[in-house]
Amino acid sequence: MSTSTDAVAVAVAPAKRPPINKYAFACALLASMNSVLLGYDISVMSGAQLFMKEDLKITDTQIEILAGVINIYSLFGSLAAGFTSDWLGRRYTMVLAAAIFFTGALLMGLAPDYGLLMVGRFVAGIGVGFALMIAPVYTAEVAPTSARGFLTSFPEVFNNFGILLGYVSNFAFARLPVHLSWRAMFLVGAVPPVFLGVAVLAMPESPRWLVMRGRIDDARRVLQKTSDSPAEAEERLLDIKKVVGIPEGVSDADDVAAIVRANNKGSRHDGGGVWKELLINPSRPVRRMLMAGLGLMFIQQATGVDCVVMYSPRVFERAGIKSKTNSLGASMAVGACKTFFIPISTLLLDRIGRRPLLLASGGGMAIFLFTLATSLHMMDRRPEGEAAALGAVSIAAMLSFVASFASGLGPVAWVYCSEIYPLRLRAQAAAIGTGLNRIMSGATTMSFLSLSNTITIAGSFYLYACIATAGWVFMYFFLPETMGKSLEDTVKLFGKDADDEDVGDDSRRHVPSKKPSTELSAQQ
Repeated sequence: MSTSTDAVAVAVAPAKRPPINKYAFACALLASMNSVLLGYDISVMSGAQLFMKEDLKITDTQIEILAGVINIYSLFGSLAAGFTSDWLGRRYTMVLAAAIFFTGALLMGLAPDYGLLMVGRFVAGIGVGFALMIAPVYTAEVAPTSARGFLTSFPEVFNNFGILLGYVSNFAFARLPVHLSWRAMFLVGAVPPVFLGVAVLAMPESPRWLVMRGRIDDARRVLQKTSDSPAEAEERLLDIKKVVGIPEGVSDADDVAAIVRANNKGSRHDGGGVWKELLINPSRPVRRMLMAGLGLMFIQQATGVDCVVMYSPRVFERAGIKSKTNSLGASMAVGACKTFFIPISTLLLDRIGRRPLLLASGGGMAIFLFTLATSLHMMDRRPEGEAAALGAVSIAAMLSFVASFASGLGPVAWVYCSEIYPLRLRAQAAAIGTGLNRIMSGATTMSFLSLSNTITIAGSFYLYACIATAGWVFMYFFLPETMGKSLEDTVKLFGKDADDEDVGDDSRRHVPSKKPSTELSAQQ
């Protein structure tokens, strides 16, 4: 009897979580550092615009366009990164992103007029698109299953750290002469890409990209370093080979690998047929994946979080903080909230799952947006004493909204969208999602000042609150849980992908056995 009880106890005992793989951790850390530059470029504009307006004598409309257009420009970067990452590889795409960031920062900091400033903003936008797309994809492909959520959230962690650095830079250079202050803010952003571009060269290439190129031995070496055990490394390699169409036991020197490598040139693995499969003739599972991934990216930005980041000094001014220096100082609290609350989701992603974090975050964002809008609306209808109290409520609600975003929707959206697509579609599908994300960010940031002038700031936040509420309903009904599943198994949550089955069947049907291969070698 006791033996039976012990057997049951053993059967239901939870598996012990393996420690974080240090090599995979280091790879994710380096890959995610490009996101520091992304966050910096976005938030530094919140303070720089105050001084550019005075120095260059530009209008609010020009500032609105300059602030938000970087997100539209990043669309071209994210789409190009999908092609480049399949052509050059994930690692060299990150080096290219660092070089683009460096060039953009120099152009913006040295621009003598609005026209050249816009050129610099265009170059920086391309870098933003590259960084947004490639860092989560690379990290998801390198990370072991047990820590994929934790490691894939790193890009958003560093993005938020970059946002905080942008606010600190605003505050630090605010006391310089007007014509120097905003230039210094941009030029400081040219320093980190130099070091990041060199550091990325020390990273290995993505094992999934290596297998797509037929470099199976190289992929095995990377997987052995980034997996929790040798058995997991072989299992991950087998899963990747099955998706690509290479049977088990084939090495880089085998004829089959050479055939697959040749066939992949110009095939859909290089992006040739992927766009047609994604946009023109998607299968039912692919449509479901796209609906989930694109819907999540839309919600993340349509709720107006980048408006809070980019125009926080103006919102603080509306809430009662009139001094320019004080509003820039208060804006650092926004960056601090985003930076300090994001570890919540980072630590819980692989413990409680993606769905609970998304739903809790989305619900909190809706509540705090309604609170922020209501308090700002009531401020105009109350005496000065009550208005001050409502201003405090507005500031608290805005910071709580940012904290809710950072502890769920902010990082989890990128993690989720990097793991739901099959290997052959992943780079391009992630690029489409990143493009939509940037379009929505650009649309909200480029329209916020005009929208606020039309329906008031309170009305703008009421609109964002309604979108957040609709987003919560979407996440509840359309997003399955992906925690604990390999990247190859995650795609099955959206239905059986017949194309993957065909690939597996073809590889088994057309690949010769090891015996004929051995006989051929002996004859030679």
